[in-house]
Amino acid sequence: MASTTEPHTDLTSSQAQDRPVPQASTRFLVARAKYLLPMSDFHGVETRIEDGYVLSEGQKILEAGAWSDEIGARITSTCGHSLTIVGATEGSTQVPCLNAVLLPGFVKAHGHDHESPIIGIAKGVPLVEWLDRAVNLFTGFMNEKREELVTKFGKSPNLVTYLKARVDDLHYGITTSMVHHCNHNKYRVAELREANRAAGTKMIIACGSQDRNYDARILDTPPTVATARLDDYVTRFGGPSGHEARPGVPLGANTWLVPGPDQFFSNGPELLQELKRWSREHRTLIHIHSSEEPNTTKWFTEKYGMTPVQYAQSIGFLDENSILAHQVNNTEQDLEILKSTGARIVHNPLANTILGSGMPDIIKMRHMGIPVACSTDGSGSADNQNIIGAAKCAVQYQLARHADPRLLPEIDLLAMITRIPASMLQLQCGQLAPGFDADMCLVDLERPNMIPTSVQNVVENLIWAADGSEVRWVVANGVLVKDNYRITSLDINEILTEVAELQRMYLAYAAKAQEIQGTGARQANL
Repeated sequence: MASTTEPHTDLTSSQAQDRPVPQASTRFLVARAKYLLPMSDFHGVETRIEDGYVLSEGQKILEAGAWSDEIGARITSTCGHSLTIVGATEGSTQVPCLNAVLLPGFVKAHGHDHESPIIGIAKGVPLVEWLDRAVNLFTGFMNEKREELVTKFGKSPNLVTYLKARVDDLHYGITTSMVHHCNHNKYRVAELREANRAAGTKMIIACGSQDRNYDARILDTPPTVATARLDDYVTRFGGPSGHEARPGVPLGANTWLVPGPDQFFSNGPELLQELKRWSREHRTLIHIHSSEEPNTTKWFTEKYGMTPVQYAQSIGFLDENSILAHQVNNTEQDLEILKSTGARIVHNPLANTILGSGMPDIIKMRHMGIPVACSTDGSGSADNQNIIGAAKCAVQYQLARHADPRLLPEIDLLAMITRIPASMLQLQCGQLAPGFDADMCLVDLERPNMIPTSVQNVVENLIWAADGSEVRWVVANGVLVKDNYRITSLDINEILTEVAELQRMYLAYAAKAQEIQGTGARQANL
């Protein structure tokens, strides 16, 4: 059984109350910009609209298209004082054409919200050593020193990290995410849910599991321990999501729960089959890391006589609801299995390059018909949540690898961080069209690096000229949560102060802590 020193309930849950979900101050919201990139089937994915707008009511988009004086008069007349105008001067009823690009809020299909305090920590080592020296040491510190940290911050220390992750996402225009929480964080769904509610974003929580080749303190044995944890979260937090989409079990406003086993190397067949049973019974997605690092993939293949993908196929794990993060190291048979089962891949180029894990041939995957989205991974391995930077990293590597600049058009890259991951996550976002969720961001064109931008090069400039920090306004679920670079849904000064102090305390702890050495291929060294 998992160690009794690891709490299976949230110690501060009796003290914590649900933070209010950010609410729109008006019934309607309109955003108008120099360029509109709807990324939609309704308009055509490649459509570029000069002087475009989006009108929403509540959480849904009513209209999106080219602006005209007639449309403006109709909107202001119909909506009256129940209209929020993005970028308007105070008291004005005029809808300004902002010098910006209006496009869907970015969709992050794989990340970890606990890692912001460990940016820049344990660099220059491969994945499994980094997990032991950074992630497992840090999350263990959060558990071991929990009482002291709760007293220090007046809240769960996990909530401190999760709120910082919400700041990071909104900073870069990410309005939807699937967060993968394994190790000690699988016990902290309450705080994840609370952080998401406070930020006003959408979140799928992939709740993790391990029962082998991992830190012994958190192993889930027997397999029903992991599914009982999921059932407990459903009992405690289950409730309407506010959306008709159902990628997982709803945990209240804009939050869903799915199984998220950590890695194929850390989850035995009985545990994975139990989690897949739960996923099918509850009609949810299931999310896992796969074939991320070459040495561990080689070790796994030698130890178990098959690749991670072959292993997953042998136990009936793979189908169109299986989302695999990374999938860097592949055989030809692996790719054929992925194609035939309909499994989805989330590519994380920042983490893969920084950790020296390699890069998958996503050009080949796409040509084979394997769905591929692009994401950031956690801030600990990627060091930021710059999703535009992730897309740029992905394309630079692939074009150089194949020596062909025509293989991955810029519009396809934008799709890989908007509409494609939204489709994978079975959510009604990632497109600006009637009936879709009112999630959008506006990228500032007044920054020097974005000048000159025209309708001819606006898509190209988002990939090649932007540095990711130009996101000036963000609307999530119909609410303006970032206004003229200022995040309005969170107390950013408090969050940044607390996360800096948390890192200071962790570094003092880490300097004296005993080394952890038990993840993946490092088992062989024990």
